[in-house]
Amino acid sequence: MLNLVWAEELDEATTRDVRELLLAARVVDGRPEVSAEGPLPGEFASGPHLLARDEGVLAGYAHLDTAGDSFGRQVAEVIVRPDLRRRGVGTALVAAVAARSGVSAGEDKLRFWAHGDHPAAARIAGRAGLRRVRELLVLHVPVAGADWPEPALPEGVSLRTFVPGQDEQAVVAVNARAFDWHPEQGSLTEEELRATERENWFDPAGFFLAERDGTLLGFHWTKVHPADPKQFGGEEVGEVYVVGVDPGAQGGGLGKALTLAGLRHLRERGLGQVILYVEGDNAPALAVYSRLGFTRFATDVQYSL
Repeated sequence: MLNLVWAEELDEATTRDVRELLLAARVVDGRPEVSAEGPLPGEFASGPHLLARDEGVLAGYAHLDTAGDSFGRQVAEVIVRPDLRRRGVGTALVAAVAARSGVSAGEDKLRFWAHGDHPAAARIAGRAGLRRVRELLVLHVPVAGADWPEPALPEGVSLRTFVPGQDEQAVVAVNARAFDWHPEQGSLTEEELRATERENWFDPAGFFLAERDGTLLGFHWTKVHPADPKQFGGEEVGEVYVVGVDPGAQGGGLGKALTLAGLRHLRERGLGQVILYVEGDNAPALAVYSRLGFTRFATDVQYSL
């Protein structure tokens, strides 16, 4: 019999159970990004947590971000242990999260992620009356043979790399203006940026800033993901993590130049693949990335209550 329990915090033993479940899901799905040690991924960092146990075994887990995205929508993640799927665990988790959120149908104040756009997630969403409202595309490009020329910066613009302890305020300010429309990225704070600087993957040498007369106009923040045996031949993969251009500096080719600078850096790192995330309805960005050789690899979906 399935037993659902909410927890505001996870004790050490439950954290181990959740990590085991997330790692098992990653083996099958390639998601989420979770390590065998250390803290859980940021999207699972704080409560409330929903634990679904079947005869003592953690069959499913859900996290509800009540602080929500940049537009005040609560955001949920739901993961079911691969060997216990198709037994109603996901349906039960979704229903319990919807009830806990206090959101009424049609308000668009609660969204569920379905990473990889799995058919099972679509079936659960349909039964729960959820609407497909957002597609986040994962694009990729093989580095070998990619034609990435030297960046052509606009007149008077220079390029340098990020300096921790110096550039946080300027980057956050430009980011807020560049992504005022984005559900997640637009809310980046200096505190969050500094916290990311403490992550093992952070590398200021891959964080490019474009300036004119000492004023930041845009940036390209790259990332290198650890090898995943289920993806990209088990090798490290680079990511065009964030490209942000101040609205006042858009339209002059700065975004393309910053993108090329980061791509060439990732190529120099010896990586075989580069990925990026882009909104499915962002036609201008999709056109740019297509010309740089990117093609669709996967799709993440958000469903709304």
